[in-house]
Amino acid sequence: MAVLLLIDDDKEVLEINRKYLTGEGFTVHITNNPRSGITMAQNLKPDCILLDVMMPEMDGYRVCSEIRMFSAAPIIFLTGKSSEDDKINGLITGGDDYIVKPYSLRELKVRIDAVLRRTRMNIASTDTNVLTFRDLTIDKLAHKAFYKGNDLGLANREYEVLLYMACHPNQDITFEELGNALFGFYSDADRRSVMVNVSRLRKKLAIDINLENLIETVWSKGYRFVAR
Repeated sequence: MAVLLLIDDDKEVLEINRKYLTGEGFTVHITNNPRSGITMAQNLKPDCILLDVMMPEMDGYRVCSEIRMFSAAPIIFLTGKSSEDDKINGLITGGDDYIVKPYSLRELKVRIDAVLRRTRMNIASTDTNVLTFRDLTIDKLAHKAFYKGNDLGLANREYEVLLYMACHPNQDITFEELGNALFGFYSDADRRSVMVNVSRLRKKLAIDINLENLIETVWSKGYRFVAR
């Protein structure tokens, strides 16, 4: 079963989540120290990380950024901070999902299952493990994208956006379609999150004019991956 790492300064919340998720079959490791959490993430190589935002010494956004330097494991923020800016900041720093407290334990498990399912789908071997467009190479097994042999350094969400678009070339991809592919669900409120992830990817592709033009905006509808 999947290995989870829970990082939260609230010991009571940690124990409640640990007990429930262990009962659901997960192997669960916990810590209430953010720096210890970074070390545990590096040593344990968990399949998914649940991360609080408001913690002493280091907030969850900084912890997420440091973990992203060595791990692509999906990260779910669990926090009482519910503003749009907070959610966007979570995505920008490398988070994969954002759950606002209070939340139900059933919803928590569903969200964990969703990010794990997407991760498994992304690394699974299909008809071909490598997609190539111009000098851009997408390696499904390595979960990386390369341009002229150089790693683009895409975060997990950025890679997922690129892979989904590359698998649907020269087609209009709606915000809803892309949102469902990224998050496993979609509501109108998720459009901003989709746009943020696409914007982050575009910045990584801006190193060359040939890459800049790969993703076109389809006004009021979504995007198109142009594979000429």
